Amino acid sequence: MRSGGAESRDLRTTSEGPGKRQASEEKNMAGLLRQLYGHIGALVITIWACIKFFLPSAKKSVANDIVLVTGAGSGIGRLIAINFAKLGAKLVLWDIDKAGMQGTAEMIAAVGGTAHCYECDVRKKDMVYSVAEKVKEEVGDVAILVNNAGVVAGKRLLDCPDELIERTMDVNTMAIFWTVKAFLPSMIANNHGHLVTIASMAGSIGAVGLVEYCASKFAAVGLHESLMLELVADNVNGVHTTLVQPIKINTGMFDGMKDAPGIPTLEPQYVADKVVEAVLTNQKQLCLPKIAYLFSYLKSWMPVDAMIHIAKYSDSLDLMDSFVGRQKKDS
Repeated sequence: MRSGGAESRDLRTTSEGPGKRQASEEKNMAGLLRQLYGHIGALVITIWACIKFFLPSAKKSVANDIVLVTGAGSGIGRLIAINFAKLGAKLVLWDIDKAGMQGTAEMIAAVGGTAHCYECDVRKKDMVYSVAEKVKEEVGDVAILVNNAGVVAGKRLLDCPDELIERTMDVNTMAIFWTVKAFLPSMIANNHGHLVTIASMAGSIGAVGLVEYCASKFAAVGLHESLMLELVADNVNGVHTTLVQPIKINTGMFDGMKDAPGIPTLEPQYVADKVVEAVLTNQKQLCLPKIAYLFSYLKSWMPVDAMIHIAKYSDSLDLMDSFVGRQKKDS
């Protein structure tokens, strides 16, 4: 009996073995074909993206959409808000600077737009959620969220007080979590929305004297990219995302900082125009100036020592030595 049982098991093993191997081989082949298809598709999409980079894109309408801009009391936040107002959108302005916010609202009224002002310290999670509920009740569902509020300490890490590090992380990074959690659910429910993250090229490349700022912007970039993929994974095709990565903007926030070699300081109106244009065309990433697209690519394959060499010999290690920043406040 033992011999018969062993023989029976051997026969099953012999008969099932080739079938299992064939199934395994077919599975592996299917996986390889899927990867090949993915790589070919990625190449086609890349080529098409390069072509589209130089072609005009169709623009969507934002008329009557509710647009919320954080840090709307000054700088590019103010200009972005005014640009959207000119397109017929309804603006919700958030800032801790009530006077600056009111000034933005008056400028919006001057171009025939409508603005609702809410004092909100985006560092405070409970306040963000509370004010967000007021916005929903008093204005409606936010369709476009522009996370623009930002601060910088501009000190080397060992010279930077803990409270300034915490402030930068709270405003530049943590606030994005709270605002997105407050407004994204209604966008998904309506299958209509747009998330805009005003980050920085400092979110892809480190810089001396900007450790806390770069850390916050690296985090903001990672947050944005991961959230974008979550929307893709959940088949949410009506909510778009735009990641904005400019270099230095002439808003006063980086006063005293030297210009990077060959990279001029950007004018605020130019940046605001490009941001709104990116939203209208559902552009997923906007780097300014255009040469900035090259920086992340170079970093992706160049040895670290090569990047350090470039930083040394392009005089990029002392850009923050004369930094003074905005003297009144950051926004």
